[in-house]
Order: sequence, then C-alpha cells, then structure tokens
Amino acid sequence: MNSQKKYPQKLSLEFFPPRTPAGVEKLKTVINELGEMAPEYMSVTYGAGGTTQEKTLETVSYIQQHTPFDAAPHLTCIGASEESVLELLNTYEALGIKRIVALRGDLPSGMMDPGEFKYASDLIAFIKQEKGDTFHLEVAAYPETHPQARNCEVGIKWFKHKVNQGADSAITQYFYNVDSYLYFIDNCERHGIDLPIIPGVMPITNYENLVRFSEGCGAEVPRWLKCRLESFEDDKESLLAFGQDVVTEMCQRLLDAGAPGIHFYSMNQTQPVLDIAKSLTFRND
Repeated sequence: MNSQKKYPQKLSLEFFPPRTPAGVEKLKTVINELGEMAPEYMSVTYGAGGTTQEKTLETVSYIQQHTPFDAAPHLTCIGASEESVLELLNTYEALGIKRIVALRGDLPSGMMDPGEFKYASDLIAFIKQEKGDTFHLEVAAYPETHPQARNCEVGIKWFKHKVNQGADSAITQYFYNVDSYLYFIDNCERHGIDLPIIPGVMPITNYENLVRFSEGCGAEVPRWLKCRLESFEDDKESLLAFGQDVVTEMCQRLLDAGAPGIHFYSMNQTQPVLDIAKSLTFRND
C-alpha cells in the first residue's frame, strides 16, 4: 500500500442523470445536502452507447455552473465515433470541466459494431492526443478482476496498458472485501503501476437490488454478507442499520490502510452516504 499512502485522502461522489423533472429536483436537493461533505468532485454516469448523453450533459452543466463543486462526466466510447467524442470533449472544455471518467462501456443489446473505439485505452489515448492535459482522466479499476479477464494477470496487464495511455487516477468497482483491494494494490505495485486508486463504495440499502447489480457487473457479495442481509427479510430498518455498520467499518479499514479516499456510489440518495461519511476519519495531510 506504500504507493497509495503518499496521496491525500479525498472524498468524491457519483450520481446518475435523472430522467424526470421530479428526479431532477430531487437530485438538486441531494447535491446540496451531500455538498456539506465538501467532495473533491461529483461524477455523473453515462448510459451504454451514450444513451443518457443529453441528461448527463444537463446534470454536469448544473453542477459546474450552479454549485461550487467540480463536475466529472462519465464518457463511454462503445458505439461512438471520433467525431462525436471530440464534439463532446469540446463541449465539456467550454463548460470548464476539468475531469472526465473515461470508460469503455457496455455494448447495447443488438449492437454488433463497437465503433471506432474498442477499449477504454483507445478512448484515453484519443483524449490525450486531442486535448493533452486539459482533462484529468479517471479510469475504472477492478480489485476482483475485470469480469471479462481470463485471470488476475491478464486483468492487471489490461489495467496497466490503460494507465500507460494517460490515466491520472482510478476508481474501483465496488466491493465488500477489503483484502481484494489490498491485494489489487500490491499487484499493481509489483507491475510498476503508481497512481491514486480510490475505492468505490456502494452503501447497502436494498438486498435484491444489491444482488442484481452485483451479478450484472461481476462484483462479489460475500456469502456471509448475503446470509445476514437475507435474514432481515422485510425488516428494512435493521437491514439499513446493519449495512451502514458493515460499510462504515470497511471504509475506515481502507482509509487506515492508506487508501487515497473514498468514492461513493450514491444512487442519488443522501442519507446512506451521509450516515457513513460522518463516521469516517480521514488522514490529515
């Protein structure tokens, strides 16, 4: 973990773009409430094949222009052309955006051709070629190995290639096993990878949703955790309290081990993130 201990510990947040006027107003409230934590930036997701491009742009524009926080749009490249990506980069640059989360994205159902970008590394190289250091580039990391990698070694080689193309820092897929993150960092260090790798954290608020999300993205929910969550059945209050305790303890262990902060997948909710974050102690650099 020595590679991570030299970086300051920061907190950041992720939102998804609302689809309804009511959702827009709710998110504005959530942004205001979570702003009390003074996050380094607020990222906004981007649907497969750019399906939420307009909504993502609207959301990051609001954050960038109407709040004191830095917005960081996700940018997926599957199904995109160099022309469309460059147009979006120019738009973000004009808005004063300084950070982009550069991702491959999933191939939408029925789409056979991935377009001009096959991997996230292609997107990163293109952004660097066209915009130099205009944007701080965040990339994805997978402590439990990328779901399409044959094994850990293949996964780490893909990650290193992505870093070498110009990544500035990384956010991990969420996980509930601290050792998986610690092992991943050790493996990165063995392969000469040195950049901030921030743990992505998902508060536990709903058992069924958690299992569904995890199956879709390849994140592991440990068996002991599944069993405990299942035992609460319809007792939502107890599930929330237990989930808060588990995730808070995990976050503090990560920070104490030297992780350079926490990135919360907020799911556009205030209280689960606040309840965890207010109990954490960050290193004073």
